[in-house]
Amino acid sequence: MYIIVPVDFSTTSLNAAHFASRMLVGQYETTLLLYHVYDDAKKESEVKQELTQLKESLQDEDMVRIETLAEQSDDLIESLDRKVRYLDAGLVVMAIGDKSRFEQVMGGSNSLRMIERNLCPVLVIPHDARYSEIKNVALASDFKDVRNAIPIVPVKKVLNIFHPHLDIVNINSDIYVSLDEAYLEQRKIMLEMFQEFSPEFYFITTYDFHETLRQFISDKKIDMVLTFPRNHSFINNLIKGNNTKKLVYESSIPVLAAHE
Repeated sequence: MYIIVPVDFSTTSLNAAHFASRMLVGQYETTLLLYHVYDDAKKESEVKQELTQLKESLQDEDMVRIETLAEQSDDLIESLDRKVRYLDAGLVVMAIGDKSRFEQVMGGSNSLRMIERNLCPVLVIPHDARYSEIKNVALASDFKDVRNAIPIVPVKKVLNIFHPHLDIVNINSDIYVSLDEAYLEQRKIMLEMFQEFSPEFYFITTYDFHETLRQFISDKKIDMVLTFPRNHSFINNLIKGNNTKKLVYESSIPVLAAHE
């Protein structure tokens, strides 16, 4: 399996590359591709040298299979789209900018644009995240038509890198006393889907979804969050929800986004 990390040599993208390298230690059948696009042919030799140096630096730290590729292009996402399809990549690992640059990032975040493409799962690494063993993963679900909402095969490929404990959480304002048959049926389906991870289920009633999720992450010592955007615009939802913005831009927790 290929995992692609776009690198523009910024601090955030280099941090994402280091994060990806650390998380793939021991994954001998997985190849990490450091991918860079440049807009000026005169830069080709320079960027290829920088990629080689980054590869050597990462391999000095971790025993990981790494390849590098630099291509001339004026659109990273279009080029990355083609590369994901060509390699049938299982995951893209991307950085997201410093919260101080929030307005700029929301205007054209490559990470969010890549999630919208819906090619494969995208793991978004916050600008200040440092890798530590991913032991606890939270899966946030609305428990609606989960068979079609969750791309189970690619998600399991990512989870199998970590073999984590899985907490499946539903946070809403509709459940007051007991779960109805629809929720119980979706719970049964998800238990079957993720049975090898022995998931635990949590149903929380609240009027503040995002703050409750943040508290859940803290209480359960969650190392990564899985989210499954529906067909409507994930970017628009991020813009509308201030607490979600805080979760994505201020948390040190990586977010894995995947959808059918």
